Amino acid sequence: MWNPEKELFTELYQYPEHLRHTLENLPGSSGVYIFYGDDQTFPLYIGKSVNIRSRVMSHFRNPAEAKLLHMTRDIDYVQTIGEVGALLLESDLIKSRRPLFNKRLRTARKLCSIRLQGFTANIVFSNEVDFSHSEDLFGLFKTKMSAVEKIRDIADQEKLCYGALGLEKLAKNRACFRFSLGKCAGVCCGKETPEAHHERLRNALSALKIRSWPYPGRIAIAEEANGQTDYHVINHWFYLGTVKTLEAAKEFDIAVPHFDRDSYKILCKPLFAPDTPKIILLD
Repeated sequence: MWNPEKELFTELYQYPEHLRHTLENLPGSSGVYIFYGDDQTFPLYIGKSVNIRSRVMSHFRNPAEAKLLHMTRDIDYVQTIGEVGALLLESDLIKSRRPLFNKRLRTARKLCSIRLQGFTANIVFSNEVDFSHSEDLFGLFKTKMSAVEKIRDIADQEKLCYGALGLEKLAKNRACFRFSLGKCAGVCCGKETPEAHHERLRNALSALKIRSWPYPGRIAIAEEANGQTDYHVINHWFYLGTVKTLEAAKEFDIAVPHFDRDSYKILCKPLFAPDTPKIILLD
């Protein structure tokens, strides 16, 4: 099918000859790269890769990024020991420097989650509940509406009762309307026990369960490669920074300004994987 917008991008695209010289200085190792325009203070785009040079070249071959490349005047980079460091640094730089072309990893300090209390599902907020230590939290959402929609989706898939979940009012001793349509298993009218209804809800949410911070305080993740080590300092899922020595790691302030969704998602895999990297307790 003809796509006029895509064709326009292709027609406008020209290989960025003015950037060719920058490729000579880009390393083929892990790290973060930064596209700058005329103003070196505000970046246009920040990305990460296990091979900076290869990833930047892929931008050069993409006609859909013609506008970014046309505006770019220079490309800088920061090397890291490995992928974990690159992921954490990219997330941190995007939040602090807010590049024009990055659409994700922007700061979202007030997050929502689904908390199971009794037989009901409630929406709670990260500025009111400690997401790092609270039990029975499921999912991380940027808005209340997206959390409610997730509950609705699960209810539709599992034939759960909107009334029992608090999504709509339920008349006393009467089945909900969805029961008459075969979309509710009948907890509202005694056809299913509240315990069975709740168990199906919990099972459906289980993949979204938020893990509690498993350490007493700050830790340093030692990422090693080629005889070098970076220490990534983390406190309650919040990335504080990366240093070269444990002495420097211990100097980081322990304050955690908010629960960081992106750091949590980056760190869950390495911290709970079978081949967990070396963890040093700092507190």
